[in-house]
Amino acid sequence: MDKYNAGKYDVVVVGAGHAGCEAALACARMGKKTMLLTLNLDGIALMACNPSVGGTSKGHLVREVDALGGQMGLCADSAYMQIKMLNTSKGAAVQSLRSQQDKTLYQRNMKWTLENTDNLHISTGEVCKVETSGGRVSGVMTTIGAVFSADAVVLCTGVYLKSRVIIGEHNISSGPSGLFGADNLNLGELGLEIQRFKTGTPARVDKRTLDLDKMIVQHGDENPIHFSFMTSSAAREQYPCYLTYTNEKTHEIIRDNIDRSPLYSGKIDGTGPRYCPSIEDKVVKFPDKDRHQIFIEPEGIWTNEMYVQGMSSSLPEDVQKALYATVPGLENAVFMRPAYAIEYDCIEPTQLKASLEIKSIGGLFCAGQINGTSGYEEAAAQGVVAGINAVQYLKDEMPMVLGRSDAYAGVLIDDLVTKGTPEPYRMMTSRAEYRLLLRQDNADERLTQIGRDVGLVTDERYDKFMKKREAVDAEKKRLSKTSVSVAQANGMLESKGLTPLKVSVRATNLLVRQGVTYDDIKPICGIELERDVQHSVQTEIRYQGYIDKQSRQVARFASLEKRKLPSGFDYKQIKGLRLEAAAKLNDIEPETVGQASRISGVSPADISVLTVYFSANKH
Repeated sequence: MDKYNAGKYDVVVVGAGHAGCEAALACARMGKKTMLLTLNLDGIALMACNPSVGGTSKGHLVREVDALGGQMGLCADSAYMQIKMLNTSKGAAVQSLRSQQDKTLYQRNMKWTLENTDNLHISTGEVCKVETSGGRVSGVMTTIGAVFSADAVVLCTGVYLKSRVIIGEHNISSGPSGLFGADNLNLGELGLEIQRFKTGTPARVDKRTLDLDKMIVQHGDENPIHFSFMTSSAAREQYPCYLTYTNEKTHEIIRDNIDRSPLYSGKIDGTGPRYCPSIEDKVVKFPDKDRHQIFIEPEGIWTNEMYVQGMSSSLPEDVQKALYATVPGLENAVFMRPAYAIEYDCIEPTQLKASLEIKSIGGLFCAGQINGTSGYEEAAAQGVVAGINAVQYLKDEMPMVLGRSDAYAGVLIDDLVTKGTPEPYRMMTSRAEYRLLLRQDNADERLTQIGRDVGLVTDERYDKFMKKREAVDAEKKRLSKTSVSVAQANGMLESKGLTPLKVSVRATNLLVRQGVTYDDIKPICGIELERDVQHSVQTEIRYQGYIDKQSRQVARFASLEKRKLPSGFDYKQIKGLRLEAAAKLNDIEPETVGQASRISGVSPADISVLTVYFSANKH
């Protein structure tokens, strides 16, 4: 193949999905000349599966991307068809925002943002080789011989790497939604360990052929909160989703045709996501369930395509149509796109540092589904972290490493690089041990200063953040000094079904701690604040005791997280360390004692041995 020089860049980002968009924007906004290579310009920010952003824990990730200076939240706010806060009946830690997106509008807005960002260039091309020199990355080469030189490369290949779409007995080499895949990049040639994963998507059906009257209408919030801390709170028209259910007839058709499912016939080699199973997986693995939820969701304002959430499948199309027809409201549904499964290559993520840089190749970073994750939000969070750290690498500065007490993104990355993942990784609130500290409402407080320090957060965003923080602090102080009469206090408490007081006066901040909402006390206080300020004040006061408790837990473990371990160290030389632990430590190469303590197979006793050894032997 004849090579030619396609230009010199500081960073090349490979892939323009949700990870690639955030990585490229971060690099360019931080002042680095960046090339974003994509297989197809029409695939930029493609929502190949669910046309939604956010959800339980995923909404937290979107808020964190935004707080660091990323773009996903802004684009989601500009393109939503419906938006609502989930888990409002539960505590603040697990409340999370979810939106239904006009997928075409989201793509258009993200593409426009990319095309109008200084220092950022976009081009089509399939990368077939990552070029290296002296153990460091030096650029990439495309299938037509174009060599893009760069000292940092971020791989965001999504589900396109050696991808295969499967519908029953039929399978083709293809990416999602009919876009072609990337078959020529062999990461094994770089010495990387490769995994084969699978994901899937349900059919899209024509809205005109549905009987929506048989379904339960699902509305958005009347007075919505948004993803981005920069978005104003102006509401706009929203569009409904619909809820229906499978039944025994649906399950019977699946059981009768399970031998035709590639999942069970052996035609699919990749491992699928446990927490987002296909409908045939649900029926087989949960035989006691007599029905499963199905949500019917619009894909856009200017299309009749409806997404059948909960019915992803790789069954043959004739079987899909038969089982869809058993669901109330879908009896006469006309398919616009069939459901399918897709297999793809990804890397074993324990080969990564916490900065998302490949351990064995300097300057090569990976983000998104190439690291074994699933979901747009998980990809975007990794993308902004990888982009920031690619720039930090070029500047020869310390990487930005988010800890488990800093962000859901920190939990996500730590899980990947420390434990690996045997299946597509999905973020969940239960994975975060400090989730009361990692609320969606305080993502800016946790991360905006970090984004500012690395040079990604703009003056406008930072000024808005500082004004909010000042307003929250001032209001908390004011409430602590504002008292109400016993009659006023008891009226508010009794309206909430709470125990009345016996004292004559009560500070309003203590009433909030007992369960009175900010809206209840607002008429007494007589001050009108921004909604996000009100929410932060109410949450911080109400959960202060629990927040302080988790903060103390974080402080107790801080010494382990800060204690660095040497790179390239052979742990087999430590006497008293079990062989299994030494092997795991050599394999993972943890960067800190805290990370070492989370490796499967490394016990607390092993950590004690490590601590004693490195205290006595300075490295």
